[in-house]
Amino acid sequence: MPQRLEQPTESAFLEAFGDVSAAVEAGAGLPEVARAVERALDASVAVVDSAGSVLAVACRSPDDERAVLSGAAGREIRELRVADATVGELRYRPRGKPPPAALVGMVGTLIALEIERSRAPERASEAAVADFVADLLGRRITDRENIIARGKELGADLSAGAGVVVVRARPNRPEEGDWWARVLAVVERGARAVARSALTATVSAESMRASGASAREDEGELVVVVPAADPELPRRVAEAIQREMESGLQSFEPVVAVSRPATDPVDIHRAGAEAVLAANVAEADRTHFLAFEDTGSYRLLLGAMTDDPAELQRFHDETIAPLVAYDEQYETELVRTLESFLDEDGSVARTSERLFTHRHTIRYRLERVRELTGLDVGSTDGRERLGLGLKAMRVLGIMPPRGPASEPGTEAGKVPVDEPDR
Repeated sequence: MPQRLEQPTESAFLEAFGDVSAAVEAGAGLPEVARAVERALDASVAVVDSAGSVLAVACRSPDDERAVLSGAAGREIRELRVADATVGELRYRPRGKPPPAALVGMVGTLIALEIERSRAPERASEAAVADFVADLLGRRITDRENIIARGKELGADLSAGAGVVVVRARPNRPEEGDWWARVLAVVERGARAVARSALTATVSAESMRASGASAREDEGELVVVVPAADPELPRRVAEAIQREMESGLQSFEPVVAVSRPATDPVDIHRAGAEAVLAANVAEADRTHFLAFEDTGSYRLLLGAMTDDPAELQRFHDETIAPLVAYDEQYETELVRTLESFLDEDGSVARTSERLFTHRHTIRYRLERVRELTGLDVGSTDGRERLGLGLKAMRVLGIMPPRGPASEPGTEAGKVPVDEPDR
């Protein structure tokens, strides 16, 4: 009797797998493959990519679909991988007896390969955009006609120039999966809602520095190049991206910065440097949105940043760098105290109130600033040089040490504490 039952089970297994395989071989597309998987597993099915976007659904009703996507009781998830890369998830909810794990594994492999195949043209396009934007901002192409021609190949008319938006995002808590892919998807959705021809790409720090920008050393910059036949369009795109990030990435700390529009295509690299400068200032000031026009006196340092960044770095090293090193070594707040003191027009009393710190401690810290830098905050020249040093720090994208008390969301609950005199 056991032998008679084994053959029908094996036959049904192979038939179910064969239906899915046939759909893939026929090139029927993910929706048809999902329907074949629904029949094979006798389950409601949803296929989701690594960014969380739904690619295909095979369910019996809208309520059934919501149950599969939202994680109702009985919903299972199979990670979809190709080699070492996660390409998405198969979410399914059996209608009866759970399907064999081997069958789920085999159909999952087929779905993963189908996702890779269907995304091949998209990836080729993404690579072409990334290469062009990197070449443009890295000044590897400087001929006007070449810039315009390559832009048109990608659907962007840059004959009237372009503005550049720089976007940064950091998760405020641990994120599962490929969170950077989610950021990319949200940014591109926000940009294209306003400008269909906007070009979104991640550009290496090396390429950004070639444009004169003080880019970060880690993953480079996420940039959007916005054709600027309408000079107001880059800012509208930046504002749309900010709204999209606030609604779609609520667990992230976003920074969106936008340049002035460059009216000549050969100057787009300079717009990239402007956007990075604005992003550096916004990140240091914990501002979520900043246009280059609104950076005030920082604009005067753009020339130094693009033409001679080494000189700007030397000025920072001679003024603020000793304070940064001291804060990092001893976990003090000399840089923050100096920033607050200058923001409060040199008032020790208001600085004390702002930092919830005793006035004697503020005076002690300012004396340490003088000892470490040789610059006295009590003199006009000392305040000017230290103020310019702080601006240089922001323009260069150097983040001062920050303790837990200065992290986002910790402002409430602070109480004045009289630190002991030293």
